Amino acid sequence: MAKRLRVEHGLKAKPLPTAHFHVTLHSIGIYDTSFERAASWAQATASTISMPAFDLVFDHAGSFKRRTRDQPLVLLGSDSVAALKELHRVLGTTLAKAGFTPKPSGFVPHLTLLYDKQAVAERTIEPVRWTAREFVLVDSRVGKTQHVQLARWPLMA
Repeated sequence: MAKRLRVEHGLKAKPLPTAHFHVTLHSIGIYDTSFERAASWAQATASTISMPAFDLVFDHAGSFKRRTRDQPLVLLGSDSVAALKELHRVLGTTLAKAGFTPKPSGFVPHLTLLYDKQAVAERTIEPVRWTAREFVLVDSRVGKTQHVQLARWPLMA
């Protein structure tokens, strides 16, 4: 899909490696404690989440408008992301009760395909579907395009 959209819109940037594809639920930031302690605390908190697996469908693509020169081309969902929004809500509430302060945002479920100087207007695409069977705590190393998985939890079938 990324390659097709790139060609269709005359984008120059290469798609991100598929190993980098993810849907961010929350960014919990940096705290006044050590990274190891914060990661352990987040793992203990997230391990209390119990939700069923769910199907996820992204059926739109378009660019998020940013002030920087590289615009993210993303996959977006419509009605099919309700379960993902519920996981976001439950996880946010659980993190807040544990003392984390998830960064406030208008949660827009998306998957970034690439960054390009040219923006693409949102449009309908052939649906991209999969079943979300787990969620993962990731150390996102900003500026290095590295995502290190720290822990995983299943979404029960």
